[in-house]
Amino acid sequence: MDTVIRMEHIRKIYDNGFLANDDINFSLKAGEIHAIAGENGAGKSTLMKLLYGVETPTAGKIYVRGSEVKINSPLASMQLGIGMVFQHFMLVDELTVLENIFLGMENTKFNVLQKDEMRQKLTELCDKFNMHVDFDTKCGALSVSQKQKVEILKVLAKDATILIFDEPTAVLTAPESDELFVQLKLLREAGHTIVLITHKLGEIKALCDRVTVLRKGKYIGTYAVKDITIAEISRLMVGFDVSLTPTKRKHTIHKEPLLELKDVIFASGKSDHKKINFDIKLGEIVCLTGVEGSGQEKVVAAVTSNDIKYKGDIIFNDYKINNLAIAERRKLGISYIPADRMGEGANLKTSILENIGAHEISKAKLKHLGFFNRRKLYKNSDVLRADYRIATTDMKENINLLSGGNIQKVVTAREIETNPHLLVAEHPTRGVDVGTMELIFQKMNDLRERGNSILLVSTDWNEMLALADRIIIFFDGEITAIIDDPHSIDEYELGYYMLGVKKMEGLL
Repeated sequence: MDTVIRMEHIRKIYDNGFLANDDINFSLKAGEIHAIAGENGAGKSTLMKLLYGVETPTAGKIYVRGSEVKINSPLASMQLGIGMVFQHFMLVDELTVLENIFLGMENTKFNVLQKDEMRQKLTELCDKFNMHVDFDTKCGALSVSQKQKVEILKVLAKDATILIFDEPTAVLTAPESDELFVQLKLLREAGHTIVLITHKLGEIKALCDRVTVLRKGKYIGTYAVKDITIAEISRLMVGFDVSLTPTKRKHTIHKEPLLELKDVIFASGKSDHKKINFDIKLGEIVCLTGVEGSGQEKVVAAVTSNDIKYKGDIIFNDYKINNLAIAERRKLGISYIPADRMGEGANLKTSILENIGAHEISKAKLKHLGFFNRRKLYKNSDVLRADYRIATTDMKENINLLSGGNIQKVVTAREIETNPHLLVAEHPTRGVDVGTMELIFQKMNDLRERGNSILLVSTDWNEMLALADRIIIFFDGEITAIIDDPHSIDEYELGYYMLGVKKMEGLL
């Protein structure tokens, strides 16, 4: 196969001196699906942002189809036939599918929009790659998997032949992921070349031809996927062996409930909307799952804050918390790892130290005559830095210098180390590497073994098997199934409940 992309001796140093890419070489062959794997902060997303023109390299050369090029913007990249589908979708919810796909490249004639021609082109793309979606639906009303199809169609409509996907299955169910794999294979068969940034090693084995591994900003190697095992890829990524199939530890679940939702109903405009009833017992991990927007997010908001309206009662430790402020809930022992670690979980304008010690700073044990005991604060933060393997040598650095996975470690450390009675954790390992995932599993299991409880929100099957004692599945604002033994079903049956294809009988 011909080489369509060659990146030679790529270095990227940010203004603050952070070296993200250190003399990396990368090549892409026509018609392959090529994975880029590595720990959080390894430099893989940065490398692809350089190729897409979001960032510019400090040093090194990029060749496209044999010619050296300068890619200083996404527009320049698109003109070379390179497109990128980001993990966080960039759609305008108020616009229709058709309007989003052709936004900025509308087909006009004498200043009149040629919608029929645009529809014809889009119909041909949808048929060719089996990505059907209603052209006239506003994107805000689409499911996650439908939005992803729109993002892919946006890139294809611009005639891109080299496609970069950043964690494309992070929010998809197993059936939806399988559908995406079929579409990616159709793209490859049609002559497209695909780069897949992923932390899911099983996807690399199932889908990819080659894998390039980065670690700490350096190039480790490129390997034929058929010649390397998942365990070997994992070891190359993190530099040590990790457990790829974590087993649930034995622990005691008490009969007493710590948290109870009683006849909770959220405003939805439905007269037949079902009441939500479930509890979490002391020492238990209960996982809420469902495609995004199915109702589990509303439950989290109701448990962690008073920002959402509902009918019914939420009882915590025999205490009704319906109207309590966030600070009062924290005093009762509720801690929270939000899904949006950048927007909600961390203050990106402050240091790692201030973020990891945010709760402790207000406690009297860190104060002396009205002043913070900074020595103790630094000592505590250094212990957590080592214990959670946070990749920094200076906790006084601004937290926005860390990778997303390392920011997640900071947020996780801060929330777990308060030893809460109830930890609410939304997608705690989404987008993190296998080493960080194993670490977070360990810390959450440690918390549970101390007799505390966890309300987990996740769509990751391995995470559910590793942690959950029960799984509660939501669809369209209702509970469609309660699985008392997560090992009694597989991820496909789980996906059918999540998509509303199946519903368990006899639910209250």
